[in-house]
Amino acid sequence: MAKEQTPRTPQEYEMLTGGGAEAAEQSRQGLSRRQLLRRVVAVTAGLVGAEAVGGALVMIYPGLTSGFGGKITLKKKSAYPAAIPAEFDIENGKGVFYEFEAKSYIVHLAAETPWLLSGGALSDLIDSEWLVKDSDGTYWAAIYQRCVHLGCKFNFLTSCRSFKCPCHGSHYNDDGEYLSGPAPRSNDRFLLSFSGDTLVVDTGKLNSSVQHPSATTRLLQELPVQFACQ
Repeated sequence: MAKEQTPRTPQEYEMLTGGGAEAAEQSRQGLSRRQLLRRVVAVTAGLVGAEAVGGALVMIYPGLTSGFGGKITLKKKSAYPAAIPAEFDIENGKGVFYEFEAKSYIVHLAAETPWLLSGGALSDLIDSEWLVKDSDGTYWAAIYQRCVHLGCKFNFLTSCRSFKCPCHGSHYNDDGEYLSGPAPRSNDRFLLSFSGDTLVVDTGKLNSSVQHPSATTRLLQELPVQFACQ
């Protein structure tokens, strides 16, 4: 009986694929089927070996789970100014920020963000999608950089105030909600918390269950025409 394959953790994925570089290169070069099969065999063998070595190391040296794959302490809250979605600007540090160590986009939504839902419906979705409400009424999220389609690293495009994958065009709203493209769901997020006035992202805890939003579950409005991403 074939052994059931366990889901990959974010740290295994990053180690084995270089943060989606393999998928991006495959898309760019148009690899042949034979080349692809060879790579699949090689990667599968690598996964088996990595799992065995990684499992042994964690058992012998549990401290190795620090860094990516564990809790990462980032900067103070003041380093991440909040903004409403229409004013997000990653180049000038408004509302969205990239943290290499956590392989995440830190999103900080202003208290006056125009949510499509309210009351209990809003609170329930905020909790289930791992957005964190702060004491000042703003909201935070740590969105994993890996596109949920084929694993490429997606980018935040200030020109269209949203996330877009350069490989196959999957498109996500400011809060990581699915907008369009081949992605099967909304973006994955890590658990975010505070230690005093400092951000902490637990990259060992991933929410990969945020599905396509419907008319009754979308948190943020879709992009205005002037922000459309092509």
